[in-house]
Amino acid sequence: MLTTTFLNKTFANPIVLASGILGVSAASLARAVKDGCGGVTAKSVSLEPRSGHPNPTTAGMEHFFINAVGLSNPGVDAAVEELKKFKELSVSPLIGSIFAGTPEEFAVVTEKICAAPIDFLEINVSCPNVSKEFGKPFAYSTEAVEIITKKVKAKATVPIIIKLSPNAWNIDEIALAAETAGADALCAVNTISGMIIDCHSRKPILHNKQGGVSGPALLPIALKCVYDIYKKVKIPIIGTGGICSGEDALAMIMAGAALLGVGSAVYFRGSEVFEKICEEMEKIMEEEGIKNLEEIRGAAHSS
Repeated sequence: MLTTTFLNKTFANPIVLASGILGVSAASLARAVKDGCGGVTAKSVSLEPRSGHPNPTTAGMEHFFINAVGLSNPGVDAAVEELKKFKELSVSPLIGSIFAGTPEEFAVVTEKICAAPIDFLEINVSCPNVSKEFGKPFAYSTEAVEIITKKVKAKATVPIIIKLSPNAWNIDEIALAAETAGADALCAVNTISGMIIDCHSRKPILHNKQGGVSGPALLPIALKCVYDIYKKVKIPIIGTGGICSGEDALAMIMAGAALLGVGSAVYFRGSEVFEKICEEMEKIMEEEGIKNLEEIRGAAHSS
């Protein structure tokens, strides 16, 4: 009922661990599969190791989670070894993820990470909480996205997925630019910029002051982004942002998503959330007489 084909690869279900939630360690990624994910996305890695931002870097509230971890990672060379180990533990689809400071660097990191047995490569051009280090995210510029997509495509040995930002007012045009430049798929969306302030200390809670907002509060924004992108492009979309239940997941499919990125839901419902979402999806589908997800993909566009 939930089996999904994405770029000629079969997923047992459409739930994919979102990037950044469980790092790049093989054991953590394999555990996500055991907990019910149909596939996993590793944390974004860079050319060199990166320590990220000082604590506090995360905070959770009733309806949202906010983080400014700062893209901490062990570097692409170390990540390749962990991704190799994951494939020894699991046959589930594996999405590598990278970021860089220049288009040329994206190409270098791409070539290096493709030494790992990844099935797809996510290109993170949209992290909202490292602007001090990298300047304005590339995801705001059609020209930048086109250049990066072409450079990555020239070096990649697997299909590439461009991860887009909900902060971009013209996200559908950015998506089209990526498709035109050769992207095989899109991930929509990354977290959205936000801030929380402690009224007692009168200061922002995160050391970085601003961070990326995820969790249930992001869902309506992510749905709108996927809905708009689906109307503009023909390549598949990984709908990501705020999915915490079976209803959320089916709504994202109806907006046009092919796969579903789930991450912060672990904070709200525990590590069993992936299996819970699948069970809830199947229950609703049985009640509604839906035989498979293809029946309802993009269904919201016909109403």
